[in-house]
Amino acid sequence: MDRKPSPVGAVHGGGTTRTGLARRALDLFTGPVEGEQDRHELVVTHDFLVAWLVRDALHAPKWRWLGLDHGNAALTVIRYAPGRPASLLVSNDMRHLPAELRWTGFAPEPHV
Repeated sequence: MDRKPSPVGAVHGGGTTRTGLARRALDLFTGPVEGEQDRHELVVTHDFLVAWLVRDALHAPKWRWLGLDHGNAALTVIRYAPGRPASLLVSNDMRHLPAELRWTGFAPEPHV
């Protein structure tokens, strides 16, 4: 599958149902690309789409994305290599943010 860069909001135009939007996100942002050249893509999105992509990469049940919370501006890296399962390399990394901006939007309990 040769994916092309998508315009902002492309996922929202992909389907009229939640299932359609979720399928479109997986089609656009997951899986290895054709060819021999490595490709890196940056997807700037909100917590719910990140959780859905992580859930898919880990082959977790569809309901499991609901408990995967990500911080504002946190980094998650998923690697898709041909012939191999997806690899979750980094999840919810906030080290690039100053301490006062980490864990914004979360209750104090999950702060680590």
